[in-house]
Amino acid sequence: MRKTVVIDCFPESVKTYRNSHVIVAVDVIRATTTVVTGVARGRRCFPVPTIEAADLLAAQLTNPLLVGELDGLKPSRFEMNNSPAELESRTDIHRPMILLSTSGTRLFCGAREAQAMYVACLRNYSSQAAHLVAHYSTVALIGAGTKGEFREEDQLCCAWIAERLLRAGFEPQDARTAAIIERWSGVPADAIIDGASAQYLRRSDQCKDLEFILTHIDDLDEVYRFEGDQVRKHVEKPMDQHRRPFQSEDKLTA
Repeated sequence: MRKTVVIDCFPESVKTYRNSHVIVAVDVIRATTTVVTGVARGRRCFPVPTIEAADLLAAQLTNPLLVGELDGLKPSRFEMNNSPAELESRTDIHRPMILLSTSGTRLFCGAREAQAMYVACLRNYSSQAAHLVAHYSTVALIGAGTKGEFREEDQLCCAWIAERLLRAGFEPQDARTAAIIERWSGVPADAIIDGASAQYLRRSDQCKDLEFILTHIDDLDEVYRFEGDQVRKHVEKPMDQHRRPFQSEDKLTA
């Protein structure tokens, strides 16, 4: 069976892959890093695409923590920005997090109807790659994108995951995917510090998030799946070890 991986970008791209690929959303600076950090610590995490959706969900949850940004700015009634460093330091883990971001959570929610959808960042890229190799054969790695750009940090994370898949026998689905993998092969994580997203964090005095991202590389041996309205830590079931690879006609119910 031919196994393929494609790298793409922007929430609008999801519709191309929703019915045929397992989708992995990547928004290193900062939505997927924030989600993974929250769930890893045991916090319930609910991504939303709009402020209106955040308000509706907040009315249904007990004492939720509203986290996020729009165009880089924290909405006035939100408690904290889209900051993995700040989230890591909080002790109110019992409070469910509602997360809103300019591009990342739009990507998550747009992929909600996909047959399988995961969120990944530099904290868990190896585990995510290993899970894909074990269970799927048609993979789409989609960067969130910002201001019409496929940002460097998302290209790097997607490329690192895809490179692991190639080593396991996958093929690039197109020339663009092959070029992105080649561009970032062997490149250190700190190569992202000159990118537009990292520059914004420095200009806006949010260097703690950049430092957090660069000091938490591949430190989590976990996979995170978006199911329904919530991102959850994937728990391997005994039957998963014997599943055949994912095909477009599969209907996943796990």
